[in-house]
Amino acid sequence: MKDLFGKALLDYQNGNYTEDLITSTSISEEDILPIPYLFRSYPEMPKLEQKALDLAKGNVLDVGCGAGSHSLFLQDKGLDVKAIDISKGAIEVCKLRGIDNSEVKNILDETETFDTILLLMNGTGIFEDLENTPRYLLHLKQLLKPKGQILIDSSDIKYMFQDDDGSIWIDANANYYGELDYYVSYKNEDETPFKMLYLDFETLKSACKTVGLQCELVLEGEHYDYLARIT
Repeated sequence: MKDLFGKALLDYQNGNYTEDLITSTSISEEDILPIPYLFRSYPEMPKLEQKALDLAKGNVLDVGCGAGSHSLFLQDKGLDVKAIDISKGAIEVCKLRGIDNSEVKNILDETETFDTILLLMNGTGIFEDLENTPRYLLHLKQLLKPKGQILIDSSDIKYMFQDDDGSIWIDANANYYGELDYYVSYKNEDETPFKMLYLDFETLKSACKTVGLQCELVLEGEHYDYLARIT
């Protein structure tokens, strides 16, 4: 990976912001991801993210922390927060923004235990595909302290397969419809495509049940998105 995401965050942090990230998926056209949005403060966050931060307690693991906006808010509230991301640039930005405990790490390599694990901005994305989901959930379960919680958000993207007449066209013989290839470009460079999973709530709940976890719906967003709490 070229870590274009990290490069973009570092450019913004260091005052070299001139372009935004361009994203697309295997089922959608190019879209702009404004870099300033990744540095948003609590009042600028969607209600789902605000709710997750309000529910966070104890010592917190922020998975896929990006520029560290969620971690920074919780740290300022006095919580003990660890921020991890596979992007070296993102973690460098977290350190520059003053996050005390931030580390380049894949969630599957984490071994500490936590009261709250945050997976926000389509937190199910790191599972990559439906088949991988139980493996990730089992590992996350091992990282939970007694009475711990996982706060995770995602979207049911079934609407993207909707015709003008309201009917849904999904190939029953294909893989789960939320499994996408994700593309990122920045300053005329293309990132290596990677897998991204968007998981509807009922499928997430079912996957949790298979590994001995309980999953409850906390809040629904304005566009087929939701926040769930896993215990």
